[in-house]
Amino acid sequence: MAHVRLFRHYIHLPYLILGLIDFLVLAFAFALAVFFRYFGDLSFFFENLNFLLPSAAVFAAMNLLVMVALGVHQSRIEEGMSGMMLRTIMALIVSVPLCGFAYLLSPDWLWYLGASNVLTSGSVFGFFLLGIARSLFFSLVGKDTFKRKVLVLGAGFRARQIHEDLRTPFNRKGFILTGFVPLPDEPVEISEAYLLNIPTTLQQYIIEHPVNEIVVAVDDRRKGLPMEDLLECKMEGVKIVDGASFYERESRKVALEMVTRGWLVFSDGFTVSSVFGFGKRSLDILAATTLLLAGLPLMVLTAIAIKIEDGLKAPVFYSQERVGLSGRVFKVHKFRSMITDAEKDGAVWASQNDARVTRVGEFIRKVRIDELPQIFNVLNGTMAFVGPRPERPVFVEQLSEKIPFYSERHRVKPGLTGWAQLCFAYADNEEDTREKLRYDLYYIKNQSLLLDLLIIIQTVEVVLFKKGSR
Repeated sequence: MAHVRLFRHYIHLPYLILGLIDFLVLAFAFALAVFFRYFGDLSFFFENLNFLLPSAAVFAAMNLLVMVALGVHQSRIEEGMSGMMLRTIMALIVSVPLCGFAYLLSPDWLWYLGASNVLTSGSVFGFFLLGIARSLFFSLVGKDTFKRKVLVLGAGFRARQIHEDLRTPFNRKGFILTGFVPLPDEPVEISEAYLLNIPTTLQQYIIEHPVNEIVVAVDDRRKGLPMEDLLECKMEGVKIVDGASFYERESRKVALEMVTRGWLVFSDGFTVSSVFGFGKRSLDILAATTLLLAGLPLMVLTAIAIKIEDGLKAPVFYSQERVGLSGRVFKVHKFRSMITDAEKDGAVWASQNDARVTRVGEFIRKVRIDELPQIFNVLNGTMAFVGPRPERPVFVEQLSEKIPFYSERHRVKPGLTGWAQLCFAYADNEEDTREKLRYDLYYIKNQSLLLDLLIIIQTVEVVLFKKGSR
């Protein structure tokens, strides 16, 4: 099992294991720092362990939270071990003041967090011990240890989409593709090098060449599936999964070209409860209020910078009509990042190196400061903190006609940040919008408070490393 599903969201199992290892290592590093600073005698140290454990747990939890926000564990796939450890250094530095803040909230319970020399020593010990633990983990656990062997039944359009879209190391981290089995009378769109020649039955093949999962990616099931053969495979312990569900699980997005209304109706997800609604609204208000208090100095400086560049009479804010929940139009507020008459000829897509963007606007777009006034949209209830980004009515009308299921993104409130913003760059054309919709539908289908919290935390990485900004 390469993925664990928590509250309908798929999490890669090695990340959970590595996260637990990191937590234990960091707690041990903090205990080590306390031992050298205050004890030196093992028996005395163990007698006072009950006083130390809360501080060690909070130290480890704070560091792990910041590591998640900075995408430390995922970074190894794209940046290697060196990139992972560089992000770890950043996380350990950021966590020191956070641990100090935790001490101020509970000085009696978290007494050891109040010593700055213990925090810095714990961070240094933590860095070296994490490097050793991770190196051991990756050397002992091979890259294919947690991967499932997968066989795809079908070799047509749907199979080709799985083959082409799930070929990056990030999308292939959960499975090993053994090959494709074409069906009679089905057009073959897969290269012959990836086709499997099965002279007998599927059951006989998997007995001789064991697989964990068979993915059914047939273009037209009405032409017949080898149901008896698939049943025999299932009785052998092989999991049978639909192609669209497999695609969703591995890529964390919905395959627009593979899903039907029937799949959307019968697949798991799209469930909303009043308890979730209350929890989400509470989280929205808490997150928006926290961001408002933290970002207020930046907002004031941004307003001053806009006035200095464009003059005292120049407007600071820019309001625009957007489509929200149930297709209702509302006004979204942003810091003005373009010249005052940027849309005198009508609405157009924002593009890379857009000539209409001011110098101040270019900077505040890169670091996402221009979006901060939308905090007030979250507080007044027209937006949520997490959700699909709201689009303009003129574009919604055009895109709804061209892209299937586009209007479904209005089933939830639009958000200040969202799953698509974490996973994909800025959309400035129809094809990019189609790709972002795949992620938006995944969020709408699997939304939960855990997923919202994960998105809020990882948005820090988007801001710091300028992912998707334009």
